[in-house]
Amino acid sequence: MTNQATGHTARTGRGRSLPVRPWRFGRLRASPFIPFYEDRIGPNASFSVYSGHMSPGYLDDDVEAEYANLRKAATLFDVPEHAIEFVGPDAARFLDHLMTRRISAMKVGRCGYGLMCYDDGGVLMDGVLIRLAEDHFRYVLADGEIFGWLKAHQKGFDVEIVDTEDWVLQVQGSKSMDVLADLCDGGAPDPFPYFSCAQVTMARQPLLITRTGWTGELSFEIYVPETADHATLWHHLMAAGKPHGMRFASMSCMNIRRIESGILDNGTDMNPSMTPFAAGIGQFVDLTKEDFIGREALVDADRRPRLVGLKAQAEIAAGMTLAVDGKPAGRITASAFSPFLGHHVAYARFDAPGDWTGRHVACGPDAVPGETVALPFYDAEKLIPRGKQAT
Repeated sequence: MTNQATGHTARTGRGRSLPVRPWRFGRLRASPFIPFYEDRIGPNASFSVYSGHMSPGYLDDDVEAEYANLRKAATLFDVPEHAIEFVGPDAARFLDHLMTRRISAMKVGRCGYGLMCYDDGGVLMDGVLIRLAEDHFRYVLADGEIFGWLKAHQKGFDVEIVDTEDWVLQVQGSKSMDVLADLCDGGAPDPFPYFSCAQVTMARQPLLITRTGWTGELSFEIYVPETADHATLWHHLMAAGKPHGMRFASMSCMNIRRIESGILDNGTDMNPSMTPFAAGIGQFVDLTKEDFIGREALVDADRRPRLVGLKAQAEIAAGMTLAVDGKPAGRITASAFSPFLGHHVAYARFDAPGDWTGRHVACGPDAVPGETVALPFYDAEKLIPRGKQAT
């Protein structure tokens, strides 16, 4: 199919074509699922905007009750994720040029964490990369502008960059795989390992799903095309989830779990002033790759982190300054109270790389005492999302 606005057609390895839609700089998309939870939008509700998409940040939820349900049963989230695709003979080669890890080695049907840097090694973008075919990848973006940067580096590569216009739903929690079994026509895909993708049908609608999520819980994500029957899918989801205790919730309880799990938010927890090493995600940089944007700077970069975990018994908040030995040293980028751990958890971002783990800090104008710790706060081996440990 050829896009009427651009006249371009994108190839896939499956013999079909994808429309190449015009870039949507500054255009805000609202969730198509909002009509189905309008009754939950109370006077204190708030919506968040992320990567040009708007979804519920808070819906007058009892956040601790929703957190407990997320851990013990399952939760449906309407999330503002934005997915683009790279399609064409040079798709893998182009992504190898852009990303800090080796993409050409990724197998079809697998997902991986994909990180991009500027020439100076500063973090530009992170997200989940999905290989749908040998010449077809989907990249689920974090927040931030990237389209102009991608187009600037596209010259010399036979690849199309495609805006999918999809919306994303996440089902998270210890019962999520039970929900999936009832949700898919004919049962859940088998096998469906951690960080894999599959094509399924739900309520007779063909959909892409991945074994990924943003909470550190057992989970899956559903990529819903713009042309889908959103009402039928929503009601089918709620019916399949009800026997397993699945509830719909805003992202407030998700934020607690993502901090506990050490999942970072691009632009908030890390930014272009930080290398992946400074952000504590240096394990996703493969310096054995011959070349990628930012490699030269990263070879000589300081390997010590600037961002670590922070725990405190009293309330702390994002934006609070941090002092070490009475001197300003950084600030808090994200925080929450962890019902599971019984104390406040946060990310501490320091002004310079250093040996920051295990330090005592004073937070904010009231000098709330805190202690820095290694991330994540628990489940360092990712056993929970792999389905190998009860929650």
